Amino acid sequence: MSFRTAEPALKDVLDGIASGQIQLPDFQRGWVWDDNHIRSLIASLSLSYPIGAVMFLEAGGVPFKPRLFAGVNLQPAPAPKTLVLDGQQRLTSMYLALRSGQPVPTRTEKGANIRRLYFLDMAQCLDESADREEAVLSVPETLQVTSDFGRKVELDVSTPDLQYSQRLFPVALLFDIQGFMTWESGFSAHHQFAAEAMQFMQRFRNDIWLRFQQFKVPAIELTQDTPREAVCQVFEKVNTGGVTLTVFELMTATFAADEFNLRDDWEARRERLTAKHDVLKAVDGTSFLTAVTLLASYRRHKALGTSVSCKRADVLKLPLADFTALESDLEKGFKRAAELLAEEKIFDDRSLPYATQLVPLSAICAHLADRTTQHGVKQKLLRWYWSGVLGELYGGANETRFSMDIQDVVAWVEGGSEPRTVRDANFAPTRLLSLQSRLAAAYKGLAALLMKHGGRDFASGTPIDLNTYFNNAIDIHHVFPRAWCEKQKLPKEKWNSVVNKAPLAAGTNRFISGDAPSVYLARIQKAKQVAPDSLDEFLTSHVIPVQALRSDDFDTFIRQRAAALLKLIEQAMGKAIAGRDSEETIKAFGAELSS
Repeated sequence: MSFRTAEPALKDVLDGIASGQIQLPDFQRGWVWDDNHIRSLIASLSLSYPIGAVMFLEAGGVPFKPRLFAGVNLQPAPAPKTLVLDGQQRLTSMYLALRSGQPVPTRTEKGANIRRLYFLDMAQCLDESADREEAVLSVPETLQVTSDFGRKVELDVSTPDLQYSQRLFPVALLFDIQGFMTWESGFSAHHQFAAEAMQFMQRFRNDIWLRFQQFKVPAIELTQDTPREAVCQVFEKVNTGGVTLTVFELMTATFAADEFNLRDDWEARRERLTAKHDVLKAVDGTSFLTAVTLLASYRRHKALGTSVSCKRADVLKLPLADFTALESDLEKGFKRAAELLAEEKIFDDRSLPYATQLVPLSAICAHLADRTTQHGVKQKLLRWYWSGVLGELYGGANETRFSMDIQDVVAWVEGGSEPRTVRDANFAPTRLLSLQSRLAAAYKGLAALLMKHGGRDFASGTPIDLNTYFNNAIDIHHVFPRAWCEKQKLPKEKWNSVVNKAPLAAGTNRFISGDAPSVYLARIQKAKQVAPDSLDEFLTSHVIPVQALRSDDFDTFIRQRAAALLKLIEQAMGKAIAGRDSEETIKAFGAELSS
């Protein structure tokens, strides 16, 4: 077994944190618990309530860069014996409040930064009917609680005598044996060694203080031979904060062991990537690492005949040497991919059909380098890309397809057969009606194809390019307005489908309003001084059947526009679409969709 269970004493765990024997792997996020969480945790400990298990990893296996817990200052930091995978928030809270001897830098419920020290109301702790959380007091580092903008002191525990008289015990002394004994002696002396006070202190020692000393922390300890992938998976399954550990964070910790700051490297790279290409905002650090792994694996395949793979386990095994050797090529590959997509009228991450498809596209562009600008190569890349989008092949687990595509596409460029993605991609005509929102990749893809086809704004006649896309807030809007369709009681599966949508400027959509097409088209011609023939050209640029639209003939419009959209899809995928005359198509559209 690669793990064992244990129940170390809380005192020993906190001592281990203080000495640096217990540390955190660098991928762990910072400590974030607020004041109320800390008070509640202290109350639970005082009642010997369980606080959940923690998970440790024996140091010396996976080469993570360690870091000390918040509040621990050791120069130089010693090499740890144990790393904490799960339980950071609880252990940090307990260390800071119970062991550090310093004010705890925490937050209010509203997020304001505060510094707090904690006290136990001894009488309330010994009262079984009292709410234990109310017995845990949080006071500012001044040791005074004030009101009226500091003019009125509500609670003062700034001296031991004030603590003795109010019977408020500082939790920072719970694991400081000498400090506890000194405070206990001072308490007895303050109360002139009265029997009642001595008995009260004895009850507090036995019923409360002793519980902290005897408290055990349930722990799972992973041994140092636990593989990196298992650490990642285990962390995700058991992390009680509900925070998923990404491959990027794990690799950040791994590379940090070799003094390479992956996080800083990625932040700088991301700024460079997105400076001119909004579409690359869809790329995160894990995607970049996956692309590097994919290209490294493909090049090993070409040199040694090994298999190509970029699954999580492969990314986790990526050597820093491979990353540094290929990072520049991949950055250029992502930029080339963004430029290619911009030519296809995909300008930002919101309009990007599949963020995942950027991984193989960028790796392929990195490998092909300047060859991506050659017309023949570009056309093959685009056929593969649109086959993936319109065939909706990148919606599930994709790593296997990444590996398949980089091999197939490069081989195709070099004279081989069509990639399997191109060969296997299909588009059913009835799918047009079920494309109802931009959540679907094919929906976004069709909007881009309409813009690429030369779609011009109804009112201005301006074609859509990078500037007009952003300046005019281009989005996908209904051609037959929703309000009019609902008033006519037309079927939503038709009027809300992509067949009845077109990329238009936000201002034009407002100008269309909710009127029948015949009404708003006349309004455009008059108000915008657009000649009927010119407006017809604008409509045709969106493959809109002009006569059907002008005569408010919704059913004819849907059939003819659907047929025209299928033609655009065929052109993009480079293959004919089957099923135009199937029973399913005729039932859905009321007639076959002739090409």
